[in-house]
Amino acid sequence: MLTVGDKLPEFTVPVQQGTDALPAGETLSHDAFPGKWKVLFYWPKDFTFVCPTEIVGYSELKEDFADRDAVLIGASTDTAHVHLAWRKSDPDLAAADFPWIADNGAVLASKLGILDKNEHVAFRATFIIDPDNVIQAVQVNGLNVGRNPAETLRVLDALQTDELCPCNWNKGDDVLQVAA
Repeated sequence: MLTVGDKLPEFTVPVQQGTDALPAGETLSHDAFPGKWKVLFYWPKDFTFVCPTEIVGYSELKEDFADRDAVLIGASTDTAHVHLAWRKSDPDLAAADFPWIADNGAVLASKLGILDKNEHVAFRATFIIDPDNVIQAVQVNGLNVGRNPAETLRVLDALQTDELCPCNWNKGDDVLQVAA
């Protein structure tokens, strides 16, 4: 699995966003969003139980991420058409207005090393990627345990200080000062 310090691999994958039109071959690549932090988070499958809670949780914090010059990118190993159908079936998911990678060939999930070998879907993996496309944080959960998007935001805040941040540090708290 790729980890902290690794470069985001090159990729171009199908992407789906919004509920207005059928997918028409739109793609997203590794060089999208130049100069921005990226929060790439994978869920195992659309039309499941835990996944929508995470997507909605991230969506509710979208503006907070944007305030930190970060973009959200969701992903699963489903197709763009399945993404569209799922968004159309649930108004909360329809409101999750950020790109969803449709990695149904598991191309990017395989490059990231987050593919469950038995289920052939991605683990619940979150990558915080800096503006130079270097991975700065990784969290990976099994298929049945959801993540806390507020924790992802907290870690992003800490990374952006470029300082020593203690346990349970939150934006605005004092950072650690090393004695001379």
